[in-house]
Amino acid sequence: MEILKVENLRKVYGSGEARVEALKGVSFSMRKGEFGAVVGVSGSGKSTLLNCIGGLDKADSGKVFLNGKDIFAMGENQRTIFRRQNIGFIFQSFHLIPELNVEQNIIFPLLLDYRRPDRERVEEMLEVLGLENRRKHLPGQLSGGQQQRVAIGRALITRPALVLADEPTGNLDSQSSQDVMDLLCKASGHYQQTVLMITHNMNLTLAASRVFRVTDGVLEELGGAQQ
Repeated sequence: MEILKVENLRKVYGSGEARVEALKGVSFSMRKGEFGAVVGVSGSGKSTLLNCIGGLDKADSGKVFLNGKDIFAMGENQRTIFRRQNIGFIFQSFHLIPELNVEQNIIFPLLLDYRRPDRERVEEMLEVLGLENRRKHLPGQLSGGQQQRVAIGRALITRPALVLADEPTGNLDSQSSQDVMDLLCKASGHYQQTVLMITHNMNLTLAASRVFRVTDGVLEELGGAQQ
């Protein structure tokens, strides 16, 4: 089942001598439960691609379909709500709310839509994240790896169709990085969520079912995990 379809995505920044083609006609699709990794050097267009797919940035031309719906055809408010309900974001910076504890940070996206958290799902998420004993801790009382696990829980709690992760292990040590990758693999395999992750670390692509490379705004698929 096709979850994500990207058609001829183009994005330009600046003009004249400062003009940069960040994306040059990018097209690809992903099916339910696939784990894709996007690699490329700094400035190649990886983050621009992720931001356009997630509706955080608008492409100059092209289309992005999620579950058959064109996100750029939506109004700003409609797109914001659709994004919150269908896409989970994980960033290198955790973006946790410092005044909220672990459990409150995780369920926050549900509360934004006035949805009552399913206690069973919340307990399962805390267990999967290994944070049962940290549920009442504030972000400032957690390690970097634990904070990133909270951010992942927040991204997954709504069971979004698509999870977008931008360098999710960039600020973590090797063990915490492995923990994060294990969680993303579980999201893809156990929960059948489609995951698209940006990374500069080729070792992390071993977990992916598909690997893409962006070079000067052009996307090519490298195939399965790169050895």
